[in-house]
Order: sequence, then structure tokens, then C-alpha cells
Amino acid sequence: MSKPIPTNQERVMNVDDFIVSKTDLKGHITYCNEIFMEMAAMTEEELLGKPHNIVRHPEMPKAVFKLLWNYVQNGREIFAYVKNLSADGSFYWVYANVTPSYDHNHNIIGYYSIRIKPNPAALEIIKPLYAKMLEIEKSEGVDASVNYLANVLKEKGVSSYDEFIINIQG
Repeated sequence: MSKPIPTNQERVMNVDDFIVSKTDLKGHITYCNEIFMEMAAMTEEELLGKPHNIVRHPEMPKAVFKLLWNYVQNGREIFAYVKNLSADGSFYWVYANVTPSYDHNHNIIGYYSIRIKPNPAALEIIKPLYAKMLEIEKSEGVDASVNYLANVLKEKGVSSYDEFIINIQG
């Protein structure tokens, strides 16, 4: 399956929807619920075993995923706003919580994510931030985008990315 061409058609989650998925250590999908399939416009067969980035929208800054992987690979949960791409080219925004999954010996064996409908007011903050980060990535690279985000957080007087994201979700 080739990457779809993005359109301006938006899919909007219902307020009581929960998208759930699990991945292995490499980010390959091992479980996905019905709402995930519906929003992604893909079947279970099209999703299982595929890298989770199969739904990555090209307008998402790579710096956000660099931060996400850094958190979860180090045993920390993370909250993030993510713009995803559906198989038909439409897009949908989510407020994601990603956490490591552990075995009985406390070894990370995969990752678990629950996504809900994002606060529309938060997206008005996130959209221009992500657009600027993407612009920086194209000209200066991912590390420059990460540094830009760190400077924005410092300017806003928040101590961490988590604090910023959780605060704007409300």
C-alpha cells in the first residue's frame, strides 16, 4: 500500500471515542481497535504488523516523534497532539497518550497508546507551532526543530513538554 496523497478533508473524532493500539518495540502494530480502523480508513489486516507511522501525516514535525520515542524508550509516558493520515488522504487530529508496556521482569516489551479527541482550542496553539517546527526541519533539520520547541516551552514558562501539552488540553 503506497502512502495516500493528503487532502483537506478532515475526519473528526467523537468526544466519547477512544482509539487504542499496541505496538512491539519497533513500533509495528500488534493490536488496533475498531475506531482506529475507522479513522485510518484501513482494515485490521492492513494495519497489523505495519509500522505505526503508516498513519503519519507529512505535516507532522519529526521532532515530535523524536521526543515521543525518547520518552517511551526510557520508560516514560508521553502526551502529544498528532495529525494522522487516513488511507483515503483525509486527516484526523488526536490527543495521544503513549506508554511503555512491561513484562513481569519490568522489561519494556512494547508500547500502548490511547488517543482521544483533542481540545479544539489546544489545536489553535499546536497548528502554528507544528507548522513552524516543520519549516525549521526543512531548512535546518530535526535537532533545530527540537531546540525551537525547547525555547518555546521556556518562553511560556513551563518546565516540560508534558506540562505544556496537558495544560492546553484542559
